[in-house]
Formats: sequence, structure tokens, C-alpha cells
Amino acid sequence: MTPPSTPDHFAIAIDGPAASGKSTIARELAKRLGLIMVNSGAMYRAVTWQVIQHQLDPHDATAVIGLMDQLDIRCGDDGSTSTITINGIDPGDALRSPEVNASVSAIAAIPEVRARLVALQRDYLKRANVVMEGRDIGSVVFPDTPYKIYVDAAEHVRAARRVDMGEVDSVAKRDAADSRRTTAPLIVADGATVLDNSGHTVESALEATLEILKQQGLPI
Repeated sequence: MTPPSTPDHFAIAIDGPAASGKSTIARELAKRLGLIMVNSGAMYRAVTWQVIQHQLDPHDATAVIGLMDQLDIRCGDDGSTSTITINGIDPGDALRSPEVNASVSAIAAIPEVRARLVALQRDYLKRANVVMEGRDIGSVVFPDTPYKIYVDAAEHVRAARRVDMGEVDSVAKRDAADSRRTTAPLIVADGATVLDNSGHTVESALEATLEILKQQGLPI
């Protein structure tokens, strides 16, 4: 996966584990700065949703790769946030189903899936400045961006947030799967600043993020 060369637009990379609050921070940051917020995880969830729809084993990489050849994945935006359709269908709330939650880490570990979706993620810079959140944005998707933040929080805080969202998957299991995968594991990217979001409110987390970005040289 070769990183893009000197794009006309810039990316702010927001990485971190499940329920760290990175999606909320990315969304609020994009609103504040007037940028497009891109949820890279939704792309992996959309593929996972299709794997489930086709009744495939998410651990069968060969079957999943074969399915990818049949999928017309379209990534765009509505002027503020990213959108995705697969074969003309918007999966909507199905992306947060328990079945998708249980299988998305397996799908995200398949190198061929990541290669195709990373290419789509990089395409966003052809048309806009973005705040992109995920698990490998600063390390793989946009390794050359100077604007990198790794959002973390204590495990018990993240577990409680998952419960509040109505999701019961284990953050410890998700952390292990994301951190141990061979391709693009969850790491603190070179040059990233770690933000501990355990005790922040949404507003204080946003202000802390803006301060980090100022220190990284973003003109705000």
C-alpha cells in the first residue's frame, strides 16, 4: 500500500481502540473546522454486513476475497460526513448490529480487504480536507500527515461506554484482535500525540484535540 504523494488536501488522523471516543471527537472536530468526517470503520462494517448477508464464514479469507470481487463499494459524503453504499444499498443501522460487531475484526484482518478499503479512504483527499478516524489512519492510510492523534481511555471506561451504546462485545477481545493482527495492527503511529479521553467531556476533549493540533502546526 503506497501512501499518496503530496495531495492537494490534508488529513487529520484520529486513531484509537473501540469506545475510546475517537468517533465523537472526529465528528465534533470536523464540525468545528468545517471538514469532512470520515468513519473508516464503517467501511469494514459494510463489508462485514455483506459477508453476513451472503452467509459466509468471516474467518474464511478466500471466500471473503471472492465476495469482494462482486461488491461495488461507493464512498462519498453528504457535505459533512462520509457515506457508503454497497451494490447501491446503504446498510444504515445494520452496521451496528451484534452480528457485525462480532465479526468485523476478522474481516478487518484480511490484507486484501484492507488494501481495497485503504485505497478508497485515500481517495477522499482528492476532493476534500478530512478528519478520518479508525485504527490505522496515522500509521498506514496517511502516514505522512503531520496531524495525528491517538485517542485512548481506560478499559473499564470504554467497556461502560459500549454498554451505554447498547453493545455488549468485549473491548478486551476487540483490543486483542485489532492489536495482534498481522496487517495494519492498532498502534500509536509515529508522530502521534496520545490523548487520554477517560475523564473528558465531549467539549473538553474537543478543546484538548484542538490544542494538540495547534502544537502539531495546524493553522486554526
